[in-house]
Amino acid sequence: MSIGSDIRDKTGPLEDFSRQPPTSFSSDAIPYVLSMADAVIILISSMLGGIGYQLLVGNPISNILPHCAIGLLASLLYILRMKGSGYYDFPDSAKPRVEIGEILVCWFTTGLLLAFIAFLLKVSVDFSRGAFVAFYFLAPMGLLGVRKITKIALAEAISRGVIGRRDSVLVGDFNEMASLESKDLLAFLGAAKVDRFTLSREDDPLVRSSTDTRTMNSVASFVRRHNCREILLALPWDNSGRIEFVRDQFKTLPVAVRLLPDMQVRSLTQFTTSARQRVLAIEIQRAPLSAAQRFVKRLMDIVLASLALIFFLPAMVLTAIAIKLDSPGPVIFRQARKGFNGRQFAIFKFRTMTVQEDGPAVAQATRDDPRVTAIGRLLRSASIDELPQLLNVLKGDMSLIGPRPHALAHDNFFQDILSDYAYRHHVKPGMTGWAQCNGARGATPSIEHISERVKLDLWYINNWSLWLDFQILIKTFFEVLRKRNAY
Repeated sequence: MSIGSDIRDKTGPLEDFSRQPPTSFSSDAIPYVLSMADAVIILISSMLGGIGYQLLVGNPISNILPHCAIGLLASLLYILRMKGSGYYDFPDSAKPRVEIGEILVCWFTTGLLLAFIAFLLKVSVDFSRGAFVAFYFLAPMGLLGVRKITKIALAEAISRGVIGRRDSVLVGDFNEMASLESKDLLAFLGAAKVDRFTLSREDDPLVRSSTDTRTMNSVASFVRRHNCREILLALPWDNSGRIEFVRDQFKTLPVAVRLLPDMQVRSLTQFTTSARQRVLAIEIQRAPLSAAQRFVKRLMDIVLASLALIFFLPAMVLTAIAIKLDSPGPVIFRQARKGFNGRQFAIFKFRTMTVQEDGPAVAQATRDDPRVTAIGRLLRSASIDELPQLLNVLKGDMSLIGPRPHALAHDNFFQDILSDYAYRHHVKPGMTGWAQCNGARGATPSIEHISERVKLDLWYINNWSLWLDFQILIKTFFEVLRKRNAY
């Protein structure tokens, strides 16, 4: 039996959702909204319990801060425990059954834990037992009530298509896509609707491959335009050739790619929770950095690049003057490079050559290159020509640490001869990187040179950490002093 419904014999036209209007609310936010609602209910219950008890016994209303503190602590304990069981996960939270047993057990044990903490910290004297009892029995009624209301609201939102995923795309075979109903998508994706791209149904292998390639290009453009984070594949698991073809097409995109269970696999399985259903989806490509990791890395880039720009500003001004006096031409050299997700940007460098190549043919600099100016030779040996890229970092085109970007002519050539080269675009390019601080810098005269550099870059992407970035910065300092392969 399939997840959600029996769809093994379903046939018929498949609606094209690649142009469906965007939903107004993301399913990713639902767990946060539900947990916040529970926190508010518990906090209000604590305050009402304290105030109500004092009014009942005829005492003046005392300071409500202890009640707020107890309510916040109870909210934290309750939400952490319920979150661990998947209570707030979507779409489980949208199922009609109210989890009365789970809510009551978790709340009453949370109350006992609160009483034990109060006893250990000896704060029970500041908090009336009567107020605590009132709070103890008032909160579960509020939790049950808000759970019922949110389930009704979620069911209505799902039926109207208000809830969806804006960061996911579904790509697949016609029959597999037709077999996925709304309940199946809710189980695997957390949304009833998703943007869809259907692969070719042609029998001719050449025509099918050509059509699929155009579809893949459309998907890539869509993912980049809408900053999608995940691609879901609905393909027969026994069609390894097509799976490998699609995987190869998506390797340039810094997004997670998951292969959903096909019709045969779903017909053999029966699961009760979305958490277990998601395990079935095979991750054939992992997203390089999480949103939190990207935030931390970006924060470090802004702080350190700003400080470095202030520190090196006098040297950069003197460098600009020296370049202007040394040879005719602009001070700053701009060249197109590929960045994160394959997007092109203009990289900034101090001009060190008499030529400004930026096109389909760009000759790499070599030792004793006659194109390098007198002042340019000094700048390149000390890596001072790279300092304007601090502006690229602040703009967000680059990071302080990452794979070094190459000229487009070289980038396209390397991508054609090395199958893993495109994975370098899964993170922002950097002013320096793991490859450069390990001596893999300068020209790449052979396939072995660029292959070794790509290997080091991919190791960095797969093993990124904030501490690794600091290590690279320190090693880069000594690498600049060594002037290895700097010409």
